[in-house]
Amino acid sequence: MLRLIKKYQRIFLIALFVLGFLVRLYRFNNPIADWHSWRQADTSAVSRNFVQSGFNLLYPKFDDLSNVPSGLDNPKGYRFVEFPIYNIFQAGLFIVFGHLTLEEWGRIVTIFATLFSSLFLYLLMKKYANPLSAFFTAFFYLFLPYSIYYGRTILPDELMVTATLGGLYFLSLWMDLEKKSVIKNVTFFIITTVFFASALLLKPFAAFFFLPAIWIVWKKYGWKLFFVVQLWLMVVLSVIPLILWRIWMTAFPEGIPASSWLFNGGNIRFTGAFFHWLFAVRIGDLILGFWGLPILVIGIITKKTSKTFFYLFIASVIIYLCVIARGNVQHDYYQIPIIPTIAIFLGLGSEMFIFPPKELSALTTRIVFVICCLFLFAFSWFEIRDYFNINNPSIVIAGQAVDRLTAKNAKVLAPYDGDTSFLYQTKRSGWASFEKPLPDLIQMGANYLVLVNPKPQDLDIGKTYKIVASTKDYVLFDLNEKP
Repeated sequence: MLRLIKKYQRIFLIALFVLGFLVRLYRFNNPIADWHSWRQADTSAVSRNFVQSGFNLLYPKFDDLSNVPSGLDNPKGYRFVEFPIYNIFQAGLFIVFGHLTLEEWGRIVTIFATLFSSLFLYLLMKKYANPLSAFFTAFFYLFLPYSIYYGRTILPDELMVTATLGGLYFLSLWMDLEKKSVIKNVTFFIITTVFFASALLLKPFAAFFFLPAIWIVWKKYGWKLFFVVQLWLMVVLSVIPLILWRIWMTAFPEGIPASSWLFNGGNIRFTGAFFHWLFAVRIGDLILGFWGLPILVIGIITKKTSKTFFYLFIASVIIYLCVIARGNVQHDYYQIPIIPTIAIFLGLGSEMFIFPPKELSALTTRIVFVICCLFLFAFSWFEIRDYFNINNPSIVIAGQAVDRLTAKNAKVLAPYDGDTSFLYQTKRSGWASFEKPLPDLIQMGANYLVLVNPKPQDLDIGKTYKIVASTKDYVLFDLNEKP
């Protein structure tokens, strides 16, 4: 098999990427109302505002005018989180090419980011392990059900992973160059720096996953790395954009979501719940379907000449999970950055199952490997499949009605427990909860109230405000008109 993969590696890779692309087209035209639609809606709303109001990158805005994210009223709808690199791609492609919806272009951005991530993983594994491990690493990265779902969501996390892996790969190429190759040295220096700077701008959490870069540099310079001016310059240039962005953000506190809870909200770190949710529920069940654990463990304990490099990936994951403890327990999309590490050790473990030590039966280990893979994908898919579902289609129907029946500049109150997924469907700015009494929200500019899946008592509001439309899915009130 090793000879076969070496001989036809390009064909195998192309086949992997094509299939990896195709499986991510599953429910491609879904509205943003599936799993974790709240964060997806907020991300896509920034892109939609770029399309409608121009690319003012220093003033990103979304639909939510409430005080829910930051604790402060946000009448201009500022959204200061990651620098809007992802949104540049999503909105830019929509404007230039059209044809697809803005949401579909967002999914395209993430899909191609996933494909490039798998390519960089393959190239790193091929360089520091072998083609067989590289092939299976790319395979698992592309086809783990968890990766399939999140590899087509409208989130910046996958693009951050791509930038991080791209930085590691081009750093390794840069370290291999001779000093005489001035043009190549400058080129790889620039590419590496751009990748690392982009990763930090997309998600500062990327810094946790730069640990393998230390090994790459150490391999060439040893202790001398502390005296290499180019390396210090790369570090400074990679970090400065993030520092400048963070300084700029502080001028708009109403647009900065509260984030201190991500570290250890509820003192969750190192509790039984912490270990259960991350290592049993998320990694063991959701990502690996339990049956992937033997392959992962074999990959971790197998001997490799570049094992320190691979172990630094594990160290990055452990530090990330422990530092961002509450964020990882609270949201399963926070595990997107750890998938490359899991794929790497699944790749290394696969090689050992296919070519086991002489004292083991190759036929037996290969049969066990196939069985483990089948159950891995089956049980993981069993958990992931519901992520694609639209659990409350009424928010989409109600959103379309609001878009059809109200002025484009109308401000809408679309209460959904603070979740902006419903508000996003209206294509209007406004509020996603009754954060204040209704008269106060009207005073702040609310023009319409839309309730989804209304109950009989909800229609009583029609005694005070005019009902514009009412169905079993929604009821729309004009807050500026009496009945």
